[in-house]
Amino acid sequence: MTQPGQPPEAAQDSPDRPSAPSIPRPRPSAEAATDRPVALSRGHRAGLLLILILGGLSAVPPLSIDMYLPALPEVGDSLGTGASTIQLTLTTCLLGLGLGQLVIGPMSDQLGRRLPLMAGLSCYTLASVACAFAPDAETLIAFRLVQGLVGSAGVVIARAVVRDLFEGVAMARFFSTLMLISGTAPILAPVIGGQLMRVTDWRGIFLVLAVAGVLLVLAVARWLPETLPPERRNAGGVRPALRTMAGLFRDRVFTGHLLVGSLTFAALFAYVSASPFVVQEIHGASPQTFSLLFMVNAIGLVAMSQINGKILVGRLPAARIMAVGLASLILAATALLLMTGGVFGEAGLLPVSAGLFVLMASMPLVLPNANSEGLDRTPHAAGSASALLGASAFFVGAVASPLVGIAGEDTAVPMAVVQLTVVVLAAVCFVTLCRPRRSSRRPILAR
Repeated sequence: MTQPGQPPEAAQDSPDRPSAPSIPRPRPSAEAATDRPVALSRGHRAGLLLILILGGLSAVPPLSIDMYLPALPEVGDSLGTGASTIQLTLTTCLLGLGLGQLVIGPMSDQLGRRLPLMAGLSCYTLASVACAFAPDAETLIAFRLVQGLVGSAGVVIARAVVRDLFEGVAMARFFSTLMLISGTAPILAPVIGGQLMRVTDWRGIFLVLAVAGVLLVLAVARWLPETLPPERRNAGGVRPALRTMAGLFRDRVFTGHLLVGSLTFAALFAYVSASPFVVQEIHGASPQTFSLLFMVNAIGLVAMSQINGKILVGRLPAARIMAVGLASLILAATALLLMTGGVFGEAGLLPVSAGLFVLMASMPLVLPNANSEGLDRTPHAAGSASALLGASAFFVGAVASPLVGIAGEDTAVPMAVVQLTVVVLAAVCFVTLCRPRRSSRRPILAR
């Protein structure tokens, strides 16, 4: 059914089947167009290409971090250094991914999306090759920082492209569809890395990442057009970019959704960091069982992403969906804390796995909707807004992840404490900062 003011050709395709991007038409007022895609449809095949390309770009950071996890002990042996030094290769990559988004996001608002994206992916490929041939730990740490800095272009510009092309319900649905790819990457990456270790060493993993970078460069060059025309770009300079970010932080609703998404993402980071030890060291499961549990949780995450995007979004207010997701996260994290703390006696692997499954399956009710609601307020600074959303998630995740091992490898209590803490804080931010959709319809930068 055509919505009031919607072009007839845009009504031919369902907004939950987004299609190929064309250069967006001039944007109507924020009050008049909040629930329809900005780009016009060009067919299902092109829409699938758009999903695959943006999903691949969004998966670059988790693949860069998590595919490398199974190789950490071998890296230390190969380079003749201790575990604490090798852990810095993860920390510096996380730091680079956060800082890089703060630079590349505003840059894409000034120069357009394609140029910074192509440059970032090309440099990511070179940095991955450099990591593969690093002669010592110090060199590897330095190149991992560079890899994170330039690799952040993928995820920050992917979110900005979605904001260029979609609005309102259509944007929330598209983010849920992207989670089919990007949302499963942190879950599947350690499994992929473990399988690669059967046929190669840790240097081979970085060469695989370099190949992925080349494929993404070719895909972007061939199928992803520029989505930010010159007339909608911001003036260059550092001060305007800083003023834009400061203006975004002054928007209480945008900041609320940023904090909700970042704190929820921290629970995901805590899961990825702690689950190998919880499943294998504490409960004595085999690596194959660990991989199977990862796959089951990935299925739950993907299934709920589709329920959110295909069924819930557009039928229920985003605030209500997020409220249900946060309540489910709190219940799952509380149950995990009670089980790991021995309140119900010694909990086996099955109930702990069930709690982790519910935790992971609840995240798609929060993450895509928080990003969508935040970006929906920033049509004139999507790159800067995307940078803040992404950088905050990695910074909070970088703080939360080391805390899961603070009591050693023989207890899962720190993981549950971290997860419960961050999801409760997310709920507090949601209640105090995020207003209902109707009262926050106007973008802050368009006022």
